[in-house]
Amino acid sequence: MIKKTVANVQQALHGVKDGMTFMLGGFGLCGIPENAIAELVRLGIKDITCISNNAGVDDFGLGLLLQKHQIKKMISSYVGENDEFERQMLSGELEVELTPQGTLAEKCRAAQAGFPAFYTPAGYGTEVAEGKETREFDGKMYVLEPAFKADFSFVKAWKGDEAGNLIFKGTARNFNPCMCGAATITVAEVEELLPAGSLDPNEIHIPGIFVQRIFQGEKYEKRIEQRTVRPII
Repeated sequence: MIKKTVANVQQALHGVKDGMTFMLGGFGLCGIPENAIAELVRLGIKDITCISNNAGVDDFGLGLLLQKHQIKKMISSYVGENDEFERQMLSGELEVELTPQGTLAEKCRAAQAGFPAFYTPAGYGTEVAEGKETREFDGKMYVLEPAFKADFSFVKAWKGDEAGNLIFKGTARNFNPCMCGAATITVAEVEELLPAGSLDPNEIHIPGIFVQRIFQGEKYEKRIEQRTVRPII
């Protein structure tokens, strides 16, 4: 059995360099690779392109990288919770590529499956389709979208084993699964790291073939982006 475990986040991020493209799992602040993001901040990696559904909030998630002006370009779907993101985008400091959410997910999945591109009706007739090939199928127009190309994919799972098999919990099973194997190197941080063979094969969401490095994460905050509670009566 091939062991893919590394001792810590420092070893997991070995090889990251300025100017690289990174995929980062999560939805809002749910299921984000907190340890990997913190290490990228510590390393001071700059001029990076980040592919993520959103950009976190001002003081957490990818917002920490934005504070340090480490991100050159964001490829995202939803960015409405980050004031610093808005400021940098409007001032021209940050290059932004907004992508329909389903298209963003499929661009990850296509990269994971080895497909170079796919046709989708989303965005046809809008700015999303500008400069892209379009084609008609059965009387409906579609836009050709290329799969993503990334150097590293950073994902966060609930449980994993030494062989890289992963189980996600609840809403954290969002963009994380489709980003596994969608980059040259996939790094998985997990809340619980177990010996190979410990996980029920029927419960595994991502097989280890899609993961190159896995490590035990620590000190997860798991912040809630928007807390909504009922008033006390």
